Formats: sequence, structure tokens, C-alpha cells
Amino acid sequence: MSSTSTPKPPIPKRPVVCFDESPTQLIGEVRQPIPGKPGQRQRYDYEYKRNGTVNLFVFLDAHRPWRKVKVTDSRTAVDFAACMRDLTDVHYPKAERIRVVLDNLSTHTAGALYEAFPPCEARRVLERLEFHYVPKHASWLNMVEIEIGVLRGQCLDRRIGTRQRLESEIAAWERLRNAARARIKWMFTIEKARTKMGRTYPCQAGTRRSKIKES
Repeated sequence: MSSTSTPKPPIPKRPVVCFDESPTQLIGEVRQPIPGKPGQRQRYDYEYKRNGTVNLFVFLDAHRPWRKVKVTDSRTAVDFAACMRDLTDVHYPKAERIRVVLDNLSTHTAGALYEAFPPCEARRVLERLEFHYVPKHASWLNMVEIEIGVLRGQCLDRRIGTRQRLESEIAAWERLRNAARARIKWMFTIEKARTKMGRTYPCQAGTRRSKIKES
């Protein structure tokens, strides 16, 4: 790993895709909101009803302005496997190998694909994937965590009562954000990583823990 903070240029045939999931409640209205009018905002009743929970799988390309959100009823190993096949066959059909950045959730394994698909199909998909796991208890190192925060602040900051409406709202947000070529500006450099997580990196001869340098 080089000590320079300059990011490596993207390799079109080997994209880097950050991946994560997040549960979301479906919140419905007990009474119809009162429409807004000049000088007065729309008003909602404080009561609401819970309509269950769905899961959001979120993909974010680290090098180009693209994200994709998939709504599912669950986040099992089979659901994860389906997302990985979507990644290879639908979203990046021309990529030679897709480098996937993800956390250490128990379903995020190659075994999940063998659980979901016949061995030959699981092998076919896995041959085009390369998993890169963030350190345990450091999921914030995954850029997609920031994107999920943006999604919650821009789209999920209100009551959405049905899965159908949720999918529609997220799809509209996704189209607008992709069209605007929105990007995450990643500020955590390799130097900062070595300072903050020095124990993760082995000390080399002629170096000090307080300030690691490479020749």
C-alpha cells in the first residue's frame, strides 16, 4: 500500500462498488394530513401506524456518479446472492472483475451464492467478484454509508406507508441524483488511516508507531 494520498485512477474493466444494506420502516397515516396553504405548512397528525419493515440494498460506484437501491422484504444470504448476480449480469455486464467493498455481516460471503444458486452458477458469478471487507467495527470506512445518510436525509425523511410508494420515491431520488452526477468526496486518506488505525498496520524496520513512513 503506497503512502501517497493521491487516489489510484479508476480501471473501467475493474470497477470498485461499495455495498451495504439498511432496514427501513413503512410508516402510514392514521388520519389524512391537512394540505398546506399560503402562510401555513402541511400538517400531520402525531399518530401513525407501522406497516412493517423492508430492507434497502445500496450500491455505490466509488469512481463514477452512479448508485442503485434495491428494496427487498428481507436481507438473507439468498437476497445478498441475488444482489451480487445483479451486479455482474445487470449493472456491470462488461466488467472483467468487480471489486466489492462491504462489511463483515455473516451473509456477505461466497457461501451465500452457493446457498442460492447451483454450484456452476455460483462459481460463474464469483469468478467476476472480488470481495474487500472493511475492518470489524469500522463500517464507516465504506463510502456507501455516506450515501445511505444522503438517501435518508433527502428521500426517507417523511412518512412513507407502502412498499410500492417507497420504491417509487427511491427510484425518483436515484434518477435525479445520478442525473446530477452527484459524487461522494472521500476525505479519509491512507496517511489518516495509518494514524487512526496504527495497530492494523505492521511496523517496519526504521519506523515509529507515532509516525509511520515508507521509503
